[in-house]
Amino acid sequence: MPSIVVVVGNPQSHSRTRLVAEEVAGQLAERAGRDVSVDETIELADVADELFTFPSDRIDALLARVAAADVAVIASPTYKASYTGLLKAFLDRYGADALASVTAVPVLTIGAPTHALAVEVALRPLLVELGASVPTRGIAFPAGAVEERARIVGEWADAAWPHIGPVLRRR
Repeated sequence: MPSIVVVVGNPQSHSRTRLVAEEVAGQLAERAGRDVSVDETIELADVADELFTFPSDRIDALLARVAAADVAVIASPTYKASYTGLLKAFLDRYGADALASVTAVPVLTIGAPTHALAVEVALRPLLVELGASVPTRGIAFPAGAVEERARIVGEWADAAWPHIGPVLRRR
């Protein structure tokens, strides 16, 4: 069964970033029109105290979940025109090409339109460096529009589906 995992790099649990990322995962699963597993969301805020502990069985298990997914929604609020250090610390634990079998969807919640390109110039290159396929534009989601997430994500998903759909239908 194809799987989707969500990773949220917001320093606060249950954030707007999580709501948007889970909407992305839900809409992709719904469009698949068949059984797709949407794994439990990985909230990095909940494991922040272990991110610099080596070894950490808990962190290693989370890293393995992401690497085993067909699609990974990687989400962060925008901090200083980029993603959070929390997300970076998690992703830095992967070796080169460790996500080679994963299709990634980069998502940044943004506070202002001036941050819209951060998803493409900051987060996408990091995911590509780790070997992930990033076949669509990322989502720069206006944090103030979280109540409209179904519509906004739906418009993105309509455009992205021809590129992501085959990944969720291949098994």
